[in-house]
Formats: sequence, structure tokens, C-alpha cells
Amino acid sequence: MKRAWFDSDGEILVALTQNHILGDLTDAAQFPPELPQIAAWRFTITHLQQLAALLPSAHFFMEFAIPRMGRRADAVIVAGPLVFVLEYKVGERGFPRHAMEQVHGYALDLKNFHVTSHDKAIVPMLISSAAPAQQLGLGFWAADRVHAPLCLSPGDVAPSIARMLASGGGADIAASDWAAGAYRPTPSIIEAAEALYAGHDVAEISRSEAGAENLSRTAAAVERLVAEMRAKGGKALCLLTGVPGAGKTLAGLNIACGRLARDVGEEATFLSGNGPLVDVLREALRRDSVRRQPRRGAEARLLQDREPQAFIQNVHHFRDEYVAPGQVPAEHVVIFDEAQRAWDRAMASDFMRRKRGQADFDQSEPAFLLGVMDRRPDWCVVVGLIGEGQEINRGEAGIAEWVRALQQGLPHWQLALPPHLMAAHGPLDAGLRWHLEQRGARIDPDLHLATSVRSFRAGRVADFVAALLGDDAGAAAQARPDLAQFPIWQTRDLAAARAWLREQRRAGERAGLLASSNALRLKPEGLHVKAPIDVKHWFLNGNDDVRASNALEDAATEFAVQGLELDWTGVAWDLNLRRTDGWQAREFRGTRWQAIRDSEGGLGRADYVKNAYRVLLTRARQGMVIFVPRGDAADVTRPPADYDAIAEWLAACGVPAL
Repeated sequence: MKRAWFDSDGEILVALTQNHILGDLTDAAQFPPELPQIAAWRFTITHLQQLAALLPSAHFFMEFAIPRMGRRADAVIVAGPLVFVLEYKVGERGFPRHAMEQVHGYALDLKNFHVTSHDKAIVPMLISSAAPAQQLGLGFWAADRVHAPLCLSPGDVAPSIARMLASGGGADIAASDWAAGAYRPTPSIIEAAEALYAGHDVAEISRSEAGAENLSRTAAAVERLVAEMRAKGGKALCLLTGVPGAGKTLAGLNIACGRLARDVGEEATFLSGNGPLVDVLREALRRDSVRRQPRRGAEARLLQDREPQAFIQNVHHFRDEYVAPGQVPAEHVVIFDEAQRAWDRAMASDFMRRKRGQADFDQSEPAFLLGVMDRRPDWCVVVGLIGEGQEINRGEAGIAEWVRALQQGLPHWQLALPPHLMAAHGPLDAGLRWHLEQRGARIDPDLHLATSVRSFRAGRVADFVAALLGDDAGAAAQARPDLAQFPIWQTRDLAAARAWLREQRRAGERAGLLASSNALRLKPEGLHVKAPIDVKHWFLNGNDDVRASNALEDAATEFAVQGLELDWTGVAWDLNLRRTDGWQAREFRGTRWQAIRDSEGGLGRADYVKNAYRVLLTRARQGMVIFVPRGDAADVTRPPADYDAIAEWLAACGVPAL
């Protein structure tokens, strides 16, 4: 893959005509450039040729591909031991914040996801063509050797590069080897949805390591099952499991988008009962489609033919559409995200009677959804994406309910599942395991995603959180990620937590405060978990919007963030999960805390509380700080000793104080 639309050594660049370079750019663009783009290229070429005259041994790139899809830096200069990333704003006098974040984001993407940039010093430069000369300085280097963005006039660039080269040492970079380095991006689920929706393949947006290989094998396993059902006219349920952050949602989106992109002639829909996830992904796709509108070519045509509302649906709306028994779904393939959260019979029946006027509705959500798909006269496949240990609310049926639905009324369906679900210590009881053996369920290890791909810095976060929420502090300390790779701190000061999050967050990254939905005694700290937030604004809006997560004003709960993620998180811990001899789950009612008893069989309300913290503690991609209040001896609902016990447990698990 050619990384840039044009590149050459400085000595050669000086000698080329502007029209020659424009021809290369136009050919690579694959669409007729509009006049403003041609004018911008002419300005950039002229300026780069001036720089090339001063830097004949440097290597110059134009329209350099940045790892995460749809992004190209205007120019990159590899000179000596440094990489300079240039973004031009032609006609601009000032330096808008969004432009500074844009070029800074390019530099960070190279640092994090371009293998041959991991150990390089990178300098982002924002160049406004009409800006007056700026006061020049060396600026600040971050610990990872990405410089703070330099805001420059065209005339400032050459002396700034000279100063940078004179102030540092190191071996010269071989530009061709550097440019050829592999990209191993780890996009957020929002970025992944945008890319897949625009027609990119999962291989382009996944790290070429264990997690991405697992994703590819999983997609292939599901496609084999789909092909088999289509060929012989069968029906199948496929259960796909994974640890938190393993990419279950990404796998589901990839399956649905892949079928759309290949135009296989069969409808595929991604369903989720997670309302916030649906809202955020739909809005992100809408905004991204608007952003891509000026583009030409296959990607633009593909986007015009798609509707986010049809591609991603709320499962409850899907259910309501097919309540009438005569309705046959158009979809052959349905992917159900977070299938463990589907409602059990009591919850689904109660809701349908009270809210939908369906007095005779008496099914669990899995039984109803499988029954709807069974109406297809030819074939179908239902893919259930299972997040184990992430049931967070009453009425969520878990994995077993999907098997019961097959057992009770769908003997002609096939089932494919990963082997650990059949283990004696797994989520299925002996009776259900026996039934699956008799049914001839196919066991496929590729249907389990075992490696977290949420964090490109550390893959052990899920293991650490599982141990932290257990009872072995030593095991948790052993599993804790390296602080240099994935920092995890604790603090008793919310202001300090906010300050740390602001220090960590850089261009294009998102930080946010998280708290359990029943953490009601965080209110004296200024965190109101019952105050509603608009998840679209919280996850997608910019830094100048107080409703956005980056403002660090509103805390999102497990219901708002499950299935989504942030780069940096501040998790506020309240006494609804306190530490005594072990973990004790509680809820706040009226004016006091009340204990929640463990369930004797299956999941109970105490499990939901612990799972809520599991969700909150696994949302970060790069690092987190855990805020434990100090409490108040004058407030019986916030005894300092109880908060101290939590802080002491965190310390025993290897979480140091900030």
C-alpha cells in the first residue's frame, strides 16, 4: 500500500514542476479535485519546495495516510531524527482549536498505531497561510516524544524545523523504511462503526496481533455457518462470547457491514437493546456521513445507499414491529448485541402487557426473537453477542435463556457456541448442557474472543478488574497492567482526579467521569447519578460543550456506557459496593443503605451491582483514576471507615495513590 499520494527527496522535489506534482495527486485521488482543493495543493507545493531547497536530504510526503480511516495529513517531512506532520489552513489568519487538535491527532495516531513511529520524535505543525509571524520557541515534549502543536505562519516553518533539528540528537530516520511500517490501529467502537459503514474491511482497522486475528477467525466462523444455512435452508443460533473489550460489538458490526458491502442480496441488521449505544452509533454515522459528503467515488456512493436507522436498530423497536404473528422479517441475518441482557419471561411479559397492551404476551425476549426469525420460510442465522459477567439489571436473562428458547419450541434449529459454555463451571446448568449434547450442538473455539482489543496499551485490564472484584488481592496485584503502559491510580480528591484526566487527554481523545447508577451518596461530592445526560452530546460533542464527557461535569452510569468506551476514565466508587470481609452489595433507599442478599441460584441483584462496577472499570482504552471519597463522620450514610476500606483494598490490589 502506498502511504502517500506523492513523495520524494527534497533535492528532487525542488526540480519538479508544480503541474507534475499536481498530476500525481490528482491521479491518486481517484476523483476530480475541486478548485479549492487544487488551490490548496498549489500553495502547499510552493511552500514545500521552498523548504526542500533548505532541506535537500529530507524526504517529503503529501497526503500521507494516517492509520485510522479517512484521514490524510497534508504533508509529512522526515528530516534527520525527526518526523514533522504539517497541516495547512489556506486563507486562515488564526489557529482554530479544532485545527490544532486535528494535526495533534495525526501525530498521536502515528505514534500509537504506526509501528515504525513508536520510537520516533514527532512534531505536529499547524500552518495558517495568512497568519502573521509568530513568536518562536521550542515548546513542550510529552513523555512519549510527541511535541505540543506548533502554530506557525508559512515563514516560521523553516526556522522552527532548523531549531528542532539543532536541539536534538539521534540517528537519522530512513524515510522509505519508516513510511513502509505496518499500521496497527485500535479504533474506538465509534470510529470502527464509521469505518466499517464507509466500506472499510476489519483488517484495515484492527491491530494485526492476537485480537485482530481472533476477530478475523470469528467472522470467518460465522460466515461459514451462514453459508451452510443458506445452502441447505436451515436455521441456526450462533453464540459469540468474549471478555470485556474483546471486540464483540466490532465483530457484529463487521458481519453486518461486510454483508452490505459485498451486496450478497440478503438483509443483515445489527440489533441492540442498549439504547445509548444505538443512539450514539447512529448519530456518529450521521455526522460522519455529513463530514464525508464532499467526497467522490465508491465510498460516497456506498454511503448514499445506506441508512443508519436500518443498519443499526433498537431491538425493542424490532420486537414491536413483529408482534403481529403474520409479519415476516426481511432480514436473513440478525446480530443481537449484548444478548445476555435480553429480558426474561417475567420482564418481557410485564412490559408488553403494561406498555404495549399485549395482554397475552408470555415469552422471554430470546424466545420471541427466535420465534420471529423462525417465520422466515427459507433460512436465517441469529448471532448473539454475549458479554459474560455484564448483566447489570433485573430481568436480564443471561445466556441460559437463549438455550431454553431453543429447547422449548425450536427443535429444528442448530446451535453453535464456544467450548467454555459447555464446561461444568459455565453459565449453563447440567440439564441444558445435556440437552445441547443431544441436539448435537457444534462447538467452535473461534466463537470466543479472548483478547481485549479495547486498550492498545494493555490487554490485561479485564483480568485485573476480575481479580479486583474477587477476593484475592495478590492475584489482582499480579494481574495489574504496567503503570507505564496503562496507568491506574486512586485518589481521595475529585478535583485531583479531574486534573489528572485533563493532563492525560490530548487531541481527539475522550475522557469522562463514571459512576454506578445507585451511587447516590456521591451527591455531596457534586456527582448526581440520577441527573439525565444526553449520551449523543456526552460521547460526541467537542471540548467547548459543557455537556460533553471531556467537560468532566456529568458522570455517566453503567447503562450509558456499556458497549462504548473512553480513552481516559475517572471511576467514582460509592458504598453501594463496599468492602468488609468480602464484597457487599447495597442499595440506597430513603435515608439509608440496605444490604442486598446474594441469590442462591442464578444471577441476583447483588451480582448486578458488582457487574456494574465491572462495566465501569473496563471502559478505559488508555488509563483510569479511581476516586474514593473520604466520607463524612457527621453523615451516617458516608462513614469514612467504609470508604477507607475500599481505598485500602485498592492499594492491596496494586493501585497506588495519585
